[in-house]
Amino acid sequence: MIGRLNHVAIAVPDLAAAAAQYADTLGAKVGAPQDEPDHGVTVVFIELPNTKIELLYPLGENSPIQGFLDKNPSGGIHHMCFEVDDILAARDRLQASGARVLGNGEPKIGAHGKPVLFLHPKDFNGCLIELEQV
Repeated sequence: MIGRLNHVAIAVPDLAAAAAQYADTLGAKVGAPQDEPDHGVTVVFIELPNTKIELLYPLGENSPIQGFLDKNPSGGIHHMCFEVDDILAARDRLQASGARVLGNGEPKIGAHGKPVLFLHPKDFNGCLIELEQV
């Protein structure tokens, strides 16, 4: 059901410093910051030959990333995103197998302009999973 790894998301306490570290220290191709108000984050994508890294920074006082950073002040891996061909079919199959979809179960538009869903980390070995329709 899942396709390729789309990205690994890392919550960071300082977006500019983290982006500079990937660009200057590692020589990676770093995108511009982009606000995602529906998700309460500002993101920066790091382009790699085989996938992406998504840097996450809180946007607004109700950002879900702020709670993560409160528990992990240095930042850390927040989630992994896998591609799926049909997000609604994937959701239905996962729910039928007992997996919990976060929110109201309906896809939102993600940072790449495509439908996304998140799966409860307790159902996936403590890892928050994002599914993105391709």
